[in-house]
Amino acid sequence: MQTGFPSRPKLSRAVAGSLVAATLALASAGSRADTGPTQNVVRFSTSATQEVTQDLLSITLQATREGSQAAEVQAGLKQVMESALAEARKSAQGQGMEVRTGAFSVQPRYNSSGRINGWQGFAQLVLEGTDIARITQATGRLNQLNVISVNYGLSRALREQYESSLTSQAIARFKTRASQIAADFGMKGFTLGDISVSSTDPGFEPRPFMVKAMAMRAEAADAPLPVEPGKGVLSVTVNGQVNLTP
Repeated sequence: MQTGFPSRPKLSRAVAGSLVAATLALASAGSRADTGPTQNVVRFSTSATQEVTQDLLSITLQATREGSQAAEVQAGLKQVMESALAEARKSAQGQGMEVRTGAFSVQPRYNSSGRINGWQGFAQLVLEGTDIARITQATGRLNQLNVISVNYGLSRALREQYESSLTSQAIARFKTRASQIAADFGMKGFTLGDISVSSTDPGFEPRPFMVKAMAMRAEAADAPLPVEPGKGVLSVTVNGQVNLTP
């Protein structure tokens, strides 16, 4: 009786048996690969640290003006900033001392009834670089501006220098420890597995800049601004695993 469906070809018993055996062998091999435990693997980390002194100084100075008209306040700020920029640029020298303008704002001033009774504004100038003496001396000469913040940081060049050295130290310690672990376990040696290298931002000690700075400017307005950098610890860590060789 015809059903309308094509008949499937019949396989010989020998061919069918071979296919079943091959399928079982592949399944067994896959099971061993997936579930077999990784042997002789040790995970640990090493690190290298260095105390560093901040070398990047950033000083923000500000001029403030008030007036009955916004244009008047803006013109006054523009005049004082042009004069300050001209003076600061005399000391500018590449990365030793860079000069740039900061925030600039002119806003209305309100009386007790909520009505505008004048305008007030401020303009900022930023001196930044690694030549500390140059920056502090230039700041002392900008008598028309007030110091509002003094911040220290770590320059990119110095950070990269420290990180390069610390990375080499941390890697050397990782390899030394791996060799010692292999010897302690009675192994011939080791091979590297997954490895990661990371660094941390140093937490620098705060310094009371503003108290000393404002006191000095009150005594002698054109004297260099007294500053003191902070110190912190930069760390590089190597974390990973090694495979011990029997």
